[in-house]
Amino acid sequence: MDHVDKITAQWNAARPDLDVGPMGPIGRMARLSQHLHVGHAALFAKHGLNNASFDVLATLRRAGAPYALTPKALLAQTMVTSGTMTNRLDRLEQAGLITRNPDPNDGRGFLVQLTDHGFDVIEQAVSAHVANQAQMISALTGEEREQLNTLLKKWLGGFETAE
Repeated sequence: MDHVDKITAQWNAARPDLDVGPMGPIGRMARLSQHLHVGHAALFAKHGLNNASFDVLATLRRAGAPYALTPKALLAQTMVTSGTMTNRLDRLEQAGLITRNPDPNDGRGFLVQLTDHGFDVIEQAVSAHVANQAQMISALTGEEREQLNTLLKKWLGGFETAE
């Protein structure tokens, strides 16, 4: 019996008229989210990053060489506001992880690009991140991970197609 089972049992006793079944998966997802967030934050900190800086650097890295995107493309792929993005870019630039260079395709714009140091940092961080994620989900078999992924994709799709 886990923490969520205890809560649903209490609700079943206190309010037997309610179907509290959805509390199970939703409560477990919320608790898992907390554990995952803490695990990610600890790993990122070992690389001098936080969730936000990892997000930007990883987005630039997976864009492929030359590891550069316009601010608009970064905004679309990270789903944050322009003010939030400017703040993130300022910090990353001060840390020497990115540069802002003129955009050869738009004389008024610029490209955000990984520096060599930024590339090295994200390479190490993403390798550790993938290993960390594998460890975090190691309680499940490969088949169970596939089943869970299929179910979560279906559940998430119900929200994202409605937007």
